[in-house]
Amino acid sequence: MNAPAEGTVYARSEVAPAAAIEIRGLVKTFDVRGETVRAVDGLDLVVRPGEIVAFLGPNGAGKTTTIDMVLGLARPDSGVVRVFGGDPSDAIAAGRISAVLQSGGLLPDLTVAETVRLIATLHVRPRPVNEVLIRAGIDGIADRPVGKCSGGQQQRLRFALALLPNPDLIILDEPTTGMDVEGRRDFWNAIRQDSRRGRTVLFATHYLDEADAYADRIVLMRAGRVVADGSAAQVKNMASGRTISATLPAADATVLLRIPGVEHVEQRGDRITVRAKDSDIVARYLLTATPATDLEISAHNLEDAFLALTGDH
Repeated sequence: MNAPAEGTVYARSEVAPAAAIEIRGLVKTFDVRGETVRAVDGLDLVVRPGEIVAFLGPNGAGKTTTIDMVLGLARPDSGVVRVFGGDPSDAIAAGRISAVLQSGGLLPDLTVAETVRLIATLHVRPRPVNEVLIRAGIDGIADRPVGKCSGGQQQRLRFALALLPNPDLIILDEPTTGMDVEGRRDFWNAIRQDSRRGRTVLFATHYLDEADAYADRIVLMRAGRVVADGSAAQVKNMASGRTISATLPAADATVLLRIPGVEHVEQRGDRITVRAKDSDIVARYLLTATPATDLEISAHNLEDAFLALTGDH
C-alpha cells in the first residue's frame, strides 16, 4: 500500500442534519357544499433545527390545515411532508414531536399532577412529572382539579403534557389563549430557554406582538401560500411606506389624498394619520402649506405588514 503523499489533507465528511420540518409542493383541498376549496396550495417550507418560527395568517389562510398534516392528523392530496427526514408518524412514535393545540380532552375531575402522571404512562421514557410541571409554571397548582383551572392554566397543562416525551420539535397553535400578560411573558421565556437547548418551535398565534418579540423567523400565509418569510424586520420592510401623524385642526382629507403616494388618511379629532409611500413629500407639505404641529413619522409595524401582505388587495 502506498503511503499518502506529504501534505495530503483529509477532511471529515459531515452530513448536514435533516430539517426539522420539510414541506414540498403541499396541496390539500376540501369539498365545501359541492365546491372544491384549496386550503393549502403548493406550499413549500423548510424549518431548521433550533428555530423558533411564527406561522401567521388570517383565518382561512391554511395554517391549521398545514399543522394537521405536519402532525399526521391529515393526509395531503399531493406533496411531501417530512419531519426530521422521515414520515411525521415516525417522529410522533419516537416522541420527537409534540403539540399544544387550542383545545383538547382534559379530564376535569383529575388534578393537574394526576393528569400529567396519567399521560406519562403512555410514553416510553417520559421526563419526570415534577420537572415538566415546573417547566410549564404550574407546579404551584399540582393538586388543583383541572375543572377548577382557568383557561390559561389549562393551556399551561397542555404545554406540560407536550414536554413529557422531551420532543425535538414542539408545535403550538394559539398557545397563550386565556393567559394574562404576565403568564404570556413567562410562557415565552420558557420556550426561549428550551430553544437554546436545541428544541425547534413552530407556533401559530393571533398575538402579533408575540411573533415580533419571540420568533427568529416569521412565515406569513395567505390563501394556502407563503407570501412572506423572514425575520420580523424583513417582513416589516416588505410593507413599503411610513405613517405620518400630526396635529392639524380642520384638516382636509381630500387634499391630503391628492398628494402622490398617499394611501390612506385617518382623522381623530385634531389629529391626522397619513399612510404614504413617500413620507418626505407629505411631511414637507404639512410643514410648509399647513399649520400642522407635533409631526411624527414612524415605520410600519408587524400589524401593518400583516394587513398589507395578507389583505384582499
